[in-house]
Amino acid sequence: MRRSRLHRRFMSEINVVPYIDVMLVLLVIFMVTAPLITQGVKVDLPQADAEVISEETSEPVIITVDQFGDLYLDVGEAKNRPVDRETLLARVSTVLKHNPRVPIMIRGDAAVDYGRVVEAMVLAQTAGAPSVGLITTPLERLGP
Repeated sequence: MRRSRLHRRFMSEINVVPYIDVMLVLLVIFMVTAPLITQGVKVDLPQADAEVISEETSEPVIITVDQFGDLYLDVGEAKNRPVDRETLLARVSTVLKHNPRVPIMIRGDAAVDYGRVVEAMVLAQTAGAPSVGLITTPLERLGP
């Protein structure tokens, strides 16, 4: 008896359909979760025609005053929780001890009392900041 052998040819193609399916599933997952990852405090910044600050070597420390007058600091844990004056003073002074040239910026909501923004500036200067900047949004230009 003669044994017949089946001659099979090797398949040299890669089936990319499963890879495309996985990619589309991951894309949908990232599209759904991306808005949830955004963190921060909602602040309606006042508009001003000011010059943009040049890029510096270190990230600025940002103190935020929301519309209710609560203070937030983007340093340390719990960045989205209000901090009291003593905590803010301690954290800013610690950052300035490690890097005295780090810029300190204040983001004040347009609806907050101006005194609360000045109070945040005084706290930053008390912590040892040589200067304090204010963050605004650029004015909308009317036509060319």
